[in-house]
Amino acid sequence: MNEKKEREQKKYNDYVKQITPTHNLWLNMLKAFVTGGIICCIGQFILNTCKNYGLDQEAAGSWCSLILIFLSVLLTGLNIYPSIANWGGAGALVPITGFANGVAAPAIEFQKEGQVFGIGCKIFTIAGPVILYGIFSSWLLGLIYWILEKFVFF
Repeated sequence: MNEKKEREQKKYNDYVKQITPTHNLWLNMLKAFVTGGIICCIGQFILNTCKNYGLDQEAAGSWCSLILIFLSVLLTGLNIYPSIANWGGAGALVPITGFANGVAAPAIEFQKEGQVFGIGCKIFTIAGPVILYGIFSSWLLGLIYWILEKFVFF
């Protein structure tokens, strides 16, 4: 009986090895670097273009963010951004474009369920945890800073 379990376990382990995808860490890091770098270069181009049209640094930065978000949502709607994110990994998911994709993708996916129960309920399924933990960690670091400033650094 014990031998049978061992054979089944070995068969299962072989099956898991067979279907588990293998990843090349260095290639994935290179792809993320290239993807993130291209997104940043596009952002820098937008920023420089806005400055060349006479906008100050703050206004140019705002327009750059808006245009990058718009492009991300547009590419998500055209089902292009998921392919970019699949190839580029964290390079496409970390910048502001990845966050916009994280909000737009569920909205597009669940729109057939209606405005309230589809889009309204599901729009922050991906971005919600990012917002929650971003706010919480900011609060925690602010509290630590306040304590250090108040009681340690007179």
